[in-house]
Amino acid sequence: MYEHDGEVPRGVRAPRSALRGRLTVAAAFGLAAAVALAVPGVAQAGTPRALTRTTAPASASPPQARWSTETVAPGVQVRTGVLRNTGVAPVWTITVQAPAVNRLTGAATWAPLGDRAWADATEQRLRAAGFEPRAEKVVWDRYADTPRGTMGWQVRVGSYDTQSAAQSANPAVAATGLRTAVEWTGYDGRQLADRESVHVAVIDPARFRGTVAGTHDGDVADRETTSSVAVRDGSLVAVNGGFFITADADGVQGTVAGIGAYEGELESMAAGSRAALILADGGRRPRIADLSTTVTARARSSAYAVQGINRLPGKVRNCGRPGATPTALPRHDTTCALPDDLVKFTPRFGAALPEGAGTQVVLDSGDRVVSSGPRGGTVPAGGSVLQGIGGAADWLAAHSREGERISVQEDIRDSAGRRVELGPHDSIVSAAPTLVKNGRTAVDAATEGTLDPLDLSFGFAWSNVRQPRTMAGIDARGRLLLVTVDGRQPGVSEGFTLAEAAEFMRSLGAEQALNLDGGGSSAMVVGGTLANITSDATGERAVGDTIQVIPAPRR
Repeated sequence: MYEHDGEVPRGVRAPRSALRGRLTVAAAFGLAAAVALAVPGVAQAGTPRALTRTTAPASASPPQARWSTETVAPGVQVRTGVLRNTGVAPVWTITVQAPAVNRLTGAATWAPLGDRAWADATEQRLRAAGFEPRAEKVVWDRYADTPRGTMGWQVRVGSYDTQSAAQSANPAVAATGLRTAVEWTGYDGRQLADRESVHVAVIDPARFRGTVAGTHDGDVADRETTSSVAVRDGSLVAVNGGFFITADADGVQGTVAGIGAYEGELESMAAGSRAALILADGGRRPRIADLSTTVTARARSSAYAVQGINRLPGKVRNCGRPGATPTALPRHDTTCALPDDLVKFTPRFGAALPEGAGTQVVLDSGDRVVSSGPRGGTVPAGGSVLQGIGGAADWLAAHSREGERISVQEDIRDSAGRRVELGPHDSIVSAAPTLVKNGRTAVDAATEGTLDPLDLSFGFAWSNVRQPRTMAGIDARGRLLLVTVDGRQPGVSEGFTLAEAAEFMRSLGAEQALNLDGGGSSAMVVGGTLANITSDATGERAVGDTIQVIPAPRR
């Protein structure tokens, strides 16, 4: 996931020859140049609009795409494409970082761009040291909830053919007292990418007789690769799912950082109101909506808000909960604190329960108190556990008489206030942000907390720089689109910005679409074999939940 993926890994793995051999010439494609995509069998939603900060170089040739199509089951097809823009020549360069202040904490930090006054002063300083810098204007992408026009300025030095050449030149630039980073310009959204490797799975519920489900494979505190789960489930196609905890400092590794529901049971709460893929009735009725959750514990006439399910009390990854500090709003890759926190644990929490100060109450299958005491142990089969710290611990201690009932009521709502009822064959996988809404590009990056218009040190690389991404969409025929684009592979595949991801999904005919987890987590598995090239140098990443397309049992 993107939780800790800020740098481009050293070394680039070449694409597998088997993948290259399957590609066949097909229709021309030009996402950034606003040329419509033609993927065989995928309905068009109209010509994508040009991205505001992307212009094709005068020397660029007409963009091309090569596609192969594989039918893996009736109603399930996978299209593999390599999108090329010939005449585009990205380079390695040295980018100067701008001093900044974290808007929420007040801590000094760095931003990849600054205002014009900073850019002018930095250029002057570099020229005085004998360098020939250039200031590049960055404009806001077509987000639904951010300003238009100039976002800021990047100051750069040099154009190098190789990463090692740029790294060798970098110390001399840094010796001027400036903070610098070596970057590949192919990741900039303001010029065309030279290559992007894309996989598109199209699942037609009118024809497909199996199931599509979000799953954490029985243990929400476990991490597994998408392919290992797919092999065990016998899946036709699988992709990684939502955001999850990757470090002990942020909670319990593997647990989902956002809403997650599997086999009709809510196993994680929403981080504010963020995009989610609802796979109702085994995927036969997919839907995308911004979802929020309210969970309440009741003991006799008293009630207390539950702020988490299956997570470490006191820590909320991606924030978005009432009372959280430094913000109660969604804030991606940020761990917020909750001093008075009540958390529920379900039987799917396979790890040892968190220990520490506070109170723990064990409930049986009928929500009656079995025991009350210090935190720790495991969740009993068929039962549940409540852990409280701060004021929540006091509330539990006052209402945990053995044999009495503490009921926990769960409420899931979409942004229109409609309740989402979960049945036994329903699942939910969430991430952020929304990409397409009602057939229109509608990236609400600021609202869903993936960038901050008032703080350029936050979210620029995550949102505005090309990255590996996994996306999900639903077209006008009710077909589910599961898409991956490889990235962080200079000259092999650059990835998408959020705005490019939205335009790509819309070009496929998506009426609704959202961004799932990406970075090193992005994976598509076909027939039990990893189909894309993941970006981590160590190989396919173990993730939290996944989306599995599972064939119907043989009769």
